[in-house]
Amino acid sequence: MDCVVTGGNVKVLAKAVQSLSRIGDELYVEPQEDGLALRSVNSSRSAYACFLFAPLFFSRYTTDSGHCFRCKMAIKSVQAVFRSLATLEKNVERCHVKLDEQKSRLTFTLHCKHGLLKTHNLSFQDSESLQAVFDKDASANIFKAQPRLLVDTVVHFPPSLEEVTLTVSEDRMWFKNHVEEDAEPSKSMLTELCLSSDEFDHFSVQSKNSITFCLKELRGLLLFAESIGLPISIHFDEPGCPVVLSVTDTVLEGNFVLATLSDDNNLHKNNSSQPPPPPPDDFMNDDMDSYLIAMDTSVVPGPSSRPEPSRLAAENHRTHDSDEEDGSEHMDGPPNKKFCSLFFGSVLPPPSQMSTQPITTQEVLASDSEDETQLE
Repeated sequence: MDCVVTGGNVKVLAKAVQSLSRIGDELYVEPQEDGLALRSVNSSRSAYACFLFAPLFFSRYTTDSGHCFRCKMAIKSVQAVFRSLATLEKNVERCHVKLDEQKSRLTFTLHCKHGLLKTHNLSFQDSESLQAVFDKDASANIFKAQPRLLVDTVVHFPPSLEEVTLTVSEDRMWFKNHVEEDAEPSKSMLTELCLSSDEFDHFSVQSKNSITFCLKELRGLLLFAESIGLPISIHFDEPGCPVVLSVTDTVLEGNFVLATLSDDNNLHKNNSSQPPPPPPDDFMNDDMDSYLIAMDTSVVPGPSSRPEPSRLAAENHRTHDSDEEDGSEHMDGPPNKKFCSLFFGSVLPPPSQMSTQPITTQEVLASDSEDETQLE
């Protein structure tokens, strides 16, 4: 891959990396014929984000036709390339990005004013394909709003707040902080804001319900959308189904897929009325609460000396109170917060290698509550 970003698009690229840093610690890079895909996922597999930059976003974009390559690296190392956005916008004229598979190196060269060059050579490692499985267009509730409306809404919540609850009716939307049922009323403060449908560019409700999801990732997308002035679309169905936050332009598309808190009452009711079918194989026979979200992995077809990874339970490096055993994470007991799993697919392997087992729903912990990292 060899591409050049010029003018204001350098800042857009930097903002995208900054937003992805709110999701996970690793940046997945995948050059494609239809553009450059940058992805990230959090350690508990409950939040996923992807930016796809079309070839027209670049002044030059070349990639090997018919050859797919994927890699990942520490996202903090990419953030260091775009350390100061103010300086970046004033001094950087263009950014040259080159991927060298032989040396396992991704090179960023910043061409600054007065002929100054800043070169960053970043090491990477090959990775599996990472892709969340979702269909935002099939959602029952679809909204579109200018980023300033949502920024002015979430600013009323403290930075330490982890989850926010979104409730919709025919002509209203409410945001309020999520309070645990066992929290002491005297020590809890409830903040609630109401937005009218007239404040949205698009307001379509087919299912009146409430969803609870992590606020940190929403702030990450707002940071990007406000900087480039793109409206944000919100797609969701019922509690426990993922909510999709997206921005779209002619040269780029960004999607944030976040797990939502499942409705324990509805879940218990459904389980009592209709028992689940017997698990189809040995993997499914294990206690599903002891596993994190399953992820399909595949390697790029073609000559390679690397072994092909199999379908595994995704690793969680920061889950609390968990023990690593036989390549999977096990928890001492059921989690207090039950978030609907997000399943991550991959480029489909040949039909002879495809699994015929159906995908079943799992439950995972809420996303991490680490302090947010901001660029200087």
